Amino acid sequence: MVNRREFLFTAAAGLAQPPKSKITSKDRVNLVLAGKTPDRPPFTFWHHFHDDTQPGLKHASSTLDFARRFHLDLVKVMSDYPYPKGAGEQWYQLKVEKSPFPEQLKALELIRDGLAGQKHFVETIFNPWNQAAKISSKDAVLQLMREKPQALLDALDVIARSEANHARAALEAGAAGIFLAIDNAQDGILTPAEYRKFSEPFDRIVLAAAKDAPMNILHLHGKPHLDLFWKGWPAQVINYSAAETGVSFAEARKKTSAVLMGGLDHRSVVKDSETVVAGMLQTAKAAAPKWICAPGCSVPDDSSGSDLARLSKQLGSAQ
Repeated sequence: MVNRREFLFTAAAGLAQPPKSKITSKDRVNLVLAGKTPDRPPFTFWHHFHDDTQPGLKHASSTLDFARRFHLDLVKVMSDYPYPKGAGEQWYQLKVEKSPFPEQLKALELIRDGLAGQKHFVETIFNPWNQAAKISSKDAVLQLMREKPQALLDALDVIARSEANHARAALEAGAAGIFLAIDNAQDGILTPAEYRKFSEPFDRIVLAAAKDAPMNILHLHGKPHLDLFWKGWPAQVINYSAAETGVSFAEARKKTSAVLMGGLDHRSVVKDSETVVAGMLQTAKAAAPKWICAPGCSVPDDSSGSDLARLSKQLGSAQ
């Protein structure tokens, strides 16, 4: 079995910058956060590793290998370990957890050491509504909202405070911020008014725990109510799918001063031709210089290494 020393030696050996790189990935991202123009747009992409039954060491290894192979400028750490279920008769009878994702914290510490300060990494946190749906089901959460709204509010508050504990621990482990994934602020799930009552207060609790971090990212999944998020959140970066929403980065730039992260259609970019990808890049440049090139969501989990390498090469040479 690989021990910690062997793990870190292997990780560090593979972190050399690509040829002709003049600045580090961290420097490149820092310039964008400051509203300055780097040598090229920083890029990243991600997908699920399906290793949530494996120890943190395995998750860290998968994450570092992915970052190394595809020369990512920003490492978005996936977080698929399950939120702990309560001991009560009902799924919503929960208690605040001091550390809801202990294996994830082990992985973050190893990722920090493996990256050796060369790249920023952010910790993914799925918002409290999402965790409630995973504990029970999407239908069960909506049913509770209709039948016992206070019980749902109480449960979401508990999850939010537990995730806030995790957010603070993630920053202590070296994360540059959190990637808060919000998937319920859209028609078919919640109206804007319902989101404001049943989700926003708890999403803000989680973000408040990381308010002093240099790079918090709001990930707005699907076709969200974007106007709820352009301003007033303690997040420096907004990630959403321009392709899915039909809201271009040129339009978004008029509404927010945040760094915009995206521009690539996550549903197709891995297989798209270089010409099509170049078109996406040209359109997304409207957000520059405060722009991180990325997909609007995770790329397909079954994406081949050769396809991802080809995409990485094109993004790494973009100007």
